[in-house]
Amino acid sequence: MHVALYSRGFVKEDLEDIQLLLDELGGQEITPVVYEPFFKEIRQHIRFPAETDTFSKAEDLDGRIEFLVSLGGDGTLLDTVSYIREKNIPVMGVNFGRLGFLASIGRDEIHEVVNSLVSRNYVVDKRTLLHLDASSPLFGDVPYALNEFTIHKKDTSAMVKIHTYLNGEFLNTYWADGLIVATPTGSTGYSLSCGGPIVFPEAANFVITPVAPHNLNVRPIVVPDDNVISFEVEGRSDQFICTLDSRMEVIDNRIQLAVKKEDFNINLLRLNESNFLHTLRNKLLWGIDTRNNRRK
Repeated sequence: MHVALYSRGFVKEDLEDIQLLLDELGGQEITPVVYEPFFKEIRQHIRFPAETDTFSKAEDLDGRIEFLVSLGGDGTLLDTVSYIREKNIPVMGVNFGRLGFLASIGRDEIHEVVNSLVSRNYVVDKRTLLHLDASSPLFGDVPYALNEFTIHKKDTSAMVKIHTYLNGEFLNTYWADGLIVATPTGSTGYSLSCGGPIVFPEAANFVITPVAPHNLNVRPIVVPDDNVISFEVEGRSDQFICTLDSRMEVIDNRIQLAVKKEDFNINLLRLNESNFLHTLRNKLLWGIDTRNNRRK
């Protein structure tokens, strides 16, 4: 079995857990295939197998790779989308970061992670992606996102006007600093911080959330994910920012944009004990209220 390992980097406190993961993989005769920049950064600190394969681009993840383990926070896991693409390689996120909503498996569960991969004792969550179509090529050959697509004003420029349509029918003009279209997965990210609702991962919806709207009656809206959502942007500036997850492009207002549901999914793996409600309680502290422990 070959398992790809991806991380943006490390801090000193991570080294012991990285070594433990490699030792556990070796004990199960699993061959690690390590992200090359990460491998070069840690190889002086970690005992690797004598011959360790690496990858640096999506094409390197061939048919032998059965799983990808992300070591970091949610941003690290989002990066993996650019590498696994439509290859249908399941991703398991081990949280070396802070909140860890997507990478929800703790570093103290590394032994369980390896055992679950060997025994196939895990739960697969199929996560929807959104796809961006534009009148000018954007984001290379990875025009899709797991969390969200955003349109945002550039730097400190004035607000933008974003004319928004559902399947060609006018929805609203958002006078705002920006606009977010989030997947159910992304509903607990940037959209949530801007007042958007939490949506269960299996819900077939997108959330449209304005960023600092200049109309008090404008609120986030949930729409079915079989809609095509298109945009026309106006503003005092000729340029604005467009993002897919953590990737960004600066574009001008002549470019036409539309987002829709991607044709393929991303498979996220979790341990059997964990589920979305468990994550809400542990990461957002839902139900952690002293009044819940008082007798009536």
